Amino acid sequence: MIIFGLVFASSLAWFISSLIGGGSPLVLIPVLSLLVDATAIPPIITVGMLFGNAQRTVIYWQEVDWSITRWYVPGGIVGSIIGAFLFSRTQIAWLSVLLALFLLTSVVAMVLERQVQHFEVKAWYFLPVALVYALLSGLIGSTGPVLHPFYLSAGLMKEQMLATKSLNILLVHLVKILAYGGFGVLTTEHLGYGIILGVAALPGNWLGQRVLKRISDQQFRRFAIAFVACSGMFMLWQQRTLLGGW
Repeated sequence: MIIFGLVFASSLAWFISSLIGGGSPLVLIPVLSLLVDATAIPPIITVGMLFGNAQRTVIYWQEVDWSITRWYVPGGIVGSIIGAFLFSRTQIAWLSVLLALFLLTSVVAMVLERQVQHFEVKAWYFLPVALVYALLSGLIGSTGPVLHPFYLSAGLMKEQMLATKSLNILLVHLVKILAYGGFGVLTTEHLGYGIILGVAALPGNWLGQRVLKRISDQQFRRFAIAFVACSGMFMLWQQRTLLGGW
């Protein structure tokens, strides 16, 4: 049952994320929260994202903006190690709440995306941005589309953003896996579930590439924001006892 759920969720997540420029964890995290313990989500997501973004990087390789990637990688490596270390020391009880707040924060980021598009982002900005992003990603598993405004403000179009973001995330997740293993929070079970997510991402990436140019980004954006908001509220509701029974 768990394997079937992971395969279906991953294929759907990567298909959806192809149409909104990324954000597959927004689908995967709520599903994983129903199937596995909260402490297993970041390592599993990390392994799955490694494979899924590797596929997407190959698909859109010609569109990679290397000027951004050169600045992104150093910050991403440092942030990944710090985030994985903090995750290995995190109080288990608050992980689900943190994941839920991440989802709701992503909603705000997507809503404000167009408003901050005109803010000029230079390539070197991605050094500190990647450090913070990777740190949070190491702690939570992934931070979805919160960097969308930065990529868009840097002038990247849909295919360019998918290519550059996928390559950057691929490198971050590779470091995170090594860090999780080094800090003793990556088990064989986590690795197996993550590989299932990664393999199941292939049909979603394949189909998403073909549908990308045939769908209205504005209409789908509204659906994605509503879905993420509902997912975050549902996860918070699951932890209502921890939050004082509200």
